[in-house]
Amino acid sequence: MFAMIVLTFGIGMFAVKVRFASVKTGEVNAKYYKLMDGASVPELVTKTTRCFNNQFEIPVLFYTVCTLYIALGAEDRVGLVSAWLFVFFRYIHAFVHLTYNHILHRMSVFWVAFICVMVLWVNLLVQQV
Repeated sequence: MFAMIVLTFGIGMFAVKVRFASVKTGEVNAKYYKLMDGASVPELVTKTTRCFNNQFEIPVLFYTVCTLYIALGAEDRVGLVSAWLFVFFRYIHAFVHLTYNHILHRMSVFWVAFICVMVLWVNLLVQQV
């Protein structure tokens, strides 16, 4: 879970840096960030904001299932490998999103990560039945 938290903080700090830079260069009026509405913003501002927001969607399922694994004392290789694969593919997803942003690549990596978190949930359910 810590690796996912590092990813989230890293993207968040990068997004803040991009926002400050957009105001400093005059590309975006600081008032835009009050409601994030009304102005055209540089692509990098939008990408970093969306990538940061993505860290609070599917990863929430990951954090929840990992917490359940810990609380229930569930330990097995399938869970461990699935968890690390999920983290790996989320890093790849963020990289694609923040760099060249090819939709097919980003979507493919997203679905592989999604399947990893599904495997975590199903595996935990099977262990507890």
